[in-house]
Amino acid sequence: MPPLRSFLNRIFRHQTSLFGAILVWMLAPLLILGPISMAIMYSLAYAVSNVAYDRDLSDGVIVLSRHLTVAEGRLQFDFREVARQILIADDLSDVAFQVRGPRDVVDGDRDLPAAEYQSELEPGKVYFRDDFMRGREVRIAFTFIQVPTLPGLQQVQLAETREKRRELANSIIGGIFSSQFILLPFALVLVYFGLAKGVEPLEDMRRTILERKPNDLSSIDPAEAPEELRPFIDSINGLMQRLVQSMKAQQRFVADVAHQMKTPLAGLKTQAELALRQSDLHDIEHAMRQIALSADRASRLINQLLSLARTEGDSLPAMQRLDLVELSRDTTREWVERAIEKNIDLGFESAHDMVPVEGNALLLHELLSNLLDNALRYTPVGGKVTTRVVSTQNSIAVEVEDNGIGIDLADRELVFERFFRVLGTGGDGSGLGLSIVREIAALHRARVSYGPTAVGRGSTFRVDFPLWRESLPLSA
Repeated sequence: MPPLRSFLNRIFRHQTSLFGAILVWMLAPLLILGPISMAIMYSLAYAVSNVAYDRDLSDGVIVLSRHLTVAEGRLQFDFREVARQILIADDLSDVAFQVRGPRDVVDGDRDLPAAEYQSELEPGKVYFRDDFMRGREVRIAFTFIQVPTLPGLQQVQLAETREKRRELANSIIGGIFSSQFILLPFALVLVYFGLAKGVEPLEDMRRTILERKPNDLSSIDPAEAPEELRPFIDSINGLMQRLVQSMKAQQRFVADVAHQMKTPLAGLKTQAELALRQSDLHDIEHAMRQIALSADRASRLINQLLSLARTEGDSLPAMQRLDLVELSRDTTREWVERAIEKNIDLGFESAHDMVPVEGNALLLHELLSNLLDNALRYTPVGGKVTTRVVSTQNSIAVEVEDNGIGIDLADRELVFERFFRVLGTGGDGSGLGLSIVREIAALHRARVSYGPTAVGRGSTFRVDFPLWRESLPLSA
C-alpha cells in the first residue's frame, strides 16, 4: 500500500478542489478493486462451470460402472464401441476413461493416472480430483466398485481436459463485463452530476458570504447549511463574534485614548498661550515649567499606550529562561533616583541568589516598572516601597509592597481596568499602569493579585508565575 499512498498524496498535494478530491477518492478505489473483482468473478464463473461439467462427469462414471461384469473369474468391461466413441468425441475437450482392477488396467486409456484408495473413501460414491495426463491438466471423476465375486476394489475413472470449462467461464465473464462497460459511462455521468448537486450548498454558502457588506459581521444561520457544514459554520460564527468583540474593544480603546490625550494637549496649549502673554521672566519661567510637566505627562501616556499595544499583539513574545532576582533587582535600581526625590525608602529583598522564570525580559521589565511607578506615585513622602522575590518549591512570585494610601475594597478589581483612577488620591497617572501589568501577566500565563500589607496599611501587588521548564536556556 505505500506506493498507492504516495500516489494519492501526490494527487492531493496539488488538489485544491473539493469536488475533484471527492471524485478522485471515488474513482481510485474502483481502479484498485476492478482487477480484484475481475479475478473473484472469474473464479466464481469457473466454479459454476465446474459444477455443471462435474455433474456430467459423475453421470459418466456411474454409467461406466454399470457395465462391469465378471467372466471366468475375471473382471470384464462390456461397453459398445458406438457408445465408446460418443463418450470420447468432443470439439473442445478431450475425454478419456479407464477401468482398472486391483492389479492392472482392464480397459480405457492406460496413461490416465490411477486414484489412490484411502480409508475415508466410500465405495460406489463418485469423487473428483485434478491431475495431469500427457502434460495436460485434466479434471477426473472416479469411484471404487466392490464386485462380490472378486477380491479388492475395482476402479472406474472418467477424465476431461479443461477447455470447455474455461470457455464457459470466459463466456460468463464476457457477458458480465460487456454489460458493465456499457453501463460504466452512464454511471460516471450520474456520479459527476450527483457530486455537482452535492456540493451546491458550498457554492450557495460562498455566494452568501460574498454578497455580504464589509461591515456585516452577523452570524451565519447554521440551519441554512447541511449538517456536515454546521461545525465549519459554527467556527466561522465564533470567529465573527471574537472579531466583533475585538473591534468594539479597539473602538472603545481609541475613544478612551482620544479622551485622555485631550487633557495634556489642552494643558500644553493653555500654558503656551499663557507664556506668550507674560512679560515677567518669573511668570514665563513658571509657565515653561508647567509646559514641561504637561509634556512629560503626555510622553508617559504615549509610552504606556505603546506598551499596551505591544502586549495586545497577535503573536506571543519570545520566551526564554530568565533570572527573576537579577531582573527585579536591576529594575528596582532604576527607580532609586525617583524614590530619593520623594524621600521614599526603596528596597529589594530575596532569600535566593537566583530564581529562574520563563518570560520575556523587555515585557517583565515593563511590568515591574509599572508596579514600582504606581507604588512610588501613591506613597507619601517618607514612606517605604519594597520589591520582593518569593520562591518556594511550588510557586514563583514577585511582589511590590508599599505603605501608601491603599485601595478600598470596592475598587480592588476596578484598578486593573483601563483609565481607572481611584478618586481622592490626588495622583496624576493615566490609569493604564495596572492594566498593562495585567496584560503582560496574561501573556506569561501568570496571575496578578492585590492585597493589603501585613500591617494593614498600604498595598501589595503580587505576580505569580508558572514553574519554569528546564529545557529553556538561561538568558545572559
